[in-house]
Parts: sequence; structure tokens; C-alpha cells
Amino acid sequence: MTKQDYLNQIGVKKELQKKIKNDPYRLGFHLMGPSGWVNDPNGLCQFKGTHHIYFQYTPFSPLWGMKCWGHYSTKDYLHFKEEEPFLYPDCSYDRDGVYSGSAFVEENQIHYFYTGNVKLLDKEYDYILEGREQNTLHITSNDGYTYDQKSLVLDHDDYPSDMSKHVRDPKVFKEGDDYYMVLGARDVNDCGLVLLYHSKDLEKWTFHMRIQTKNKFGYMWECPDLIELDGQKFLIICPQGVQQEKYQYQNVYQLGYFPIDLDLHNKSYRLKDFVEFDGGFDIYASQTYVDDLNRRILIAWMGIPDASYHNQQTIDCGWQHALTMPRELTQHKGKIFQKPIDELKNLRKSEYKELSVKQKEFVAEHDLIELILANINNDCFSCIVKEDIKINYEQGVLSFNIEPIGNGRTHRQMKIASLDKLHIFVDHSCIEIFVNDGEKTITSRFYSLKPNKIEIQGECDLELYQLDSMIIDYLSVE
Repeated sequence: MTKQDYLNQIGVKKELQKKIKNDPYRLGFHLMGPSGWVNDPNGLCQFKGTHHIYFQYTPFSPLWGMKCWGHYSTKDYLHFKEEEPFLYPDCSYDRDGVYSGSAFVEENQIHYFYTGNVKLLDKEYDYILEGREQNTLHITSNDGYTYDQKSLVLDHDDYPSDMSKHVRDPKVFKEGDDYYMVLGARDVNDCGLVLLYHSKDLEKWTFHMRIQTKNKFGYMWECPDLIELDGQKFLIICPQGVQQEKYQYQNVYQLGYFPIDLDLHNKSYRLKDFVEFDGGFDIYASQTYVDDLNRRILIAWMGIPDASYHNQQTIDCGWQHALTMPRELTQHKGKIFQKPIDELKNLRKSEYKELSVKQKEFVAEHDLIELILANINNDCFSCIVKEDIKINYEQGVLSFNIEPIGNGRTHRQMKIASLDKLHIFVDHSCIEIFVNDGEKTITSRFYSLKPNKIEIQGECDLELYQLDSMIIDYLSVE
């Protein structure tokens, strides 16, 4: 799909947007595609005061299809502007999709690295060990809206010889005077791992090392991100093929991190135990960046591939999936905590507070709410929102049940030593819950037009805010 192909089909996008306009399940304070399908956030960065949020985007269908990079910009995370798609699959190295990638800002320039997908069609292939190219491409931009020519920096010949045809999702960082790139990979023995490359100039890259577990942990690691918080490094990945273990790995694929002791100079590392980011149904493919306030911000895809549950209501209206709220990451005792960025407090309208609530039932007058339940007496506690979303804590287990309105989503459980606080955001068709100031989170879609009825059983302090929607300046559909 070249830019001209996109323009030739712009009428399809416009018709979808007209259909979408009155959908009651469109979200108020979460980014969605203007039309069609959305998945991974890409190229997250702040450049000259503007945050750029690119994303995998199929504008003409609510189902998986040919991808370009959609693009929103914002200065405050409250007012957004839809920009023209940034990147199209228009060269021989990415002809079947401009897949996920990242941005690296340096010296008044943005460097983007992404995966160019090529599928061979001349005969039958398994597309695992043969039949596809996963190219790593590099472009630069002086403004975040336009870029120079694409250049190929890595192809399959540059990957270790025991790699399958699944190597993708480059993320670049700098340590000292050296640049490093992590790539998610699957080897020929169906083991997931991360490949790490080194560069002095962002143009020429050489293989540096690989990072993997001693025992197999899934067959593929996607969307790697190597970050540092207060001196502790973390390797974020999305493993595929990990089997459920009671309260762990309940989704088809996971999003989480390894605390890692890493010596890049000596090419040595030690991975600690894997920690899942979220205990809900709809989160995957996160990406982080550092903003001008030196915050490490994470945004993820509010969706997951190959799930058994569905979003048929939005598909029928011409769109599917969204991005999570932006979350600030901090480190506490070697673990990552997540919290909503402070800018979102500016969405608050009316406020209601009540101390020492023991049992309460009421209807919030607004669909978009923020509910804070603090100082919870955690022996036994439950909360119900939207009549059918049930959160229960008992004997060290936090349960989340959404079955009546989940389109196949049922229940999830997680171990929590104690429950002190629930910070809950409810949008028109999704919920995000921050447990104990971000020790754990729960992210899920739901589909209900019932009133926002809330029930609380157990002692806590209560704060309730009605929320405004974000303001998004979409490109004209006239």
C-alpha cells in the first residue's frame, strides 16, 4: 500500500468514520484508530515539545490487514491531532507491511527503526523457517511528520544462523557512546529470545549478544524493550507459547518483564524471574519512551492476537481495538510499578468523597469515571462496577470477573499479599485498574450499555470523579 493506494481508498475510510461516529462503544479517554484496525504502538517519542504516538493501522477494515503507521500528536495528552499516516509499505524491503518499530531522538533528529515484512508467494511455505523476510529498516526525520529515504540496516543474513524467519520489533537505546538495538526472535528450535546489536553511528550494526532463559520460555519473544529505572535494568518482552500455571500466564500471550543484571561490555547477564505487567484480558505489545520530564512512559495495545474472545460490536461499526492510557513507570524494590500519568487528572470534572465506607450502592451519573478506593480493609473486599464487572479480594487472591459482558472474557485471578488500594478507570467499553498504586494492573474491554451502577462491600475511603473525554482533532471526513 503506497500513499497513492491509501489516497485512492480514502472514501472507504470516510464511510467507516461516518458509521463509527455514533457508536456508543467508542472510547472517551483512550486512543483508537480513526477507522479500521489498530494494534501495536510504534515510534513513541517526544520531540520539540510534541508527543508522537504512531501505531500499527489498517484504515480500511476492522480486521487484520495491510499495515501502515497511523499517527497522533499531542502536547498535553488531553488534546490530540490525527496526522496523515506516517509510514507506508512502499518499497521492496517492506512491501507486505511496515511492522512495529521504535524512535530514538538525538541532536534534533528522530531516528526510526522498524521491521519491513516481505512474504514470498512463489510456492507453499511454512512462513516460520522459510518464505518470508524480516528486514530492519532505518529512516530519519527532522519534524516527526516527514522522513528521508528508507535504508536497510539488517536482513536475515545479519541474524545468527539458527534464527527462524521471525526476527522483528527493533528498539534502540544508548549506553555511554554506544548504541544498542534489541530485536525479538524465534530460533529454529522454537525458543524465544532477544538479539542485541551494537552500533557507533546508528547506520552500521553488528551482532553483539543474545539474551534468553536457561529453559525454554515460549517459542517467540515479541516487542522487546530494554529500560533502566533507578539503576535497575528491565527487559520487557511479549512471550508467545507459555503455558498457564494457575494464576500465571492466563492469556494466550503475555506482556511482562525480567529484572536483568546486564554487562554490555562483557556480554554477560543474569535474568531474574519473569513478572507479568497486567492481569486482565486485553494488553500486549507495549512500548516505552522517556519524555522531557524524564518520565518513562508506557503505552500498550489494548488487545491481544489470537484471543478466543471478541469485539464484534465494534467490528460491526467498522473499528477494532485501542491503546491503553499512558502509564508512568517507576521502580520499587526491583519491581516495576505503573501509574496513570498526571496529565489525566485534568480530565476530572465533578468530585465526590466519602471516608470509611463499609457498604454502599449507587449509580454514577456518567459513563466515564475514575473511582479510587483507598485504605481498604483487606480481609475480604468486593466492588462491582457497570453492574456486571466484579472485583473481589479474599485470602490473598484478587479476582476479576467480567463474564456477563465480556464477549467470551470470563475471569482472571492474581495473588496479592494485601489489598490496600484500587484505582479504577471506566470508559465506554474498557476498564483499567491500578492495584496498590500500580503494583499490578488489570486491563480489559467489555460491552454493556447498562447504567454505571457501583456496589462496595467492605471498608474503604472512596473518591469518585466524572471524567471528560479527550479532544481529538480528526482529519476531515467531508
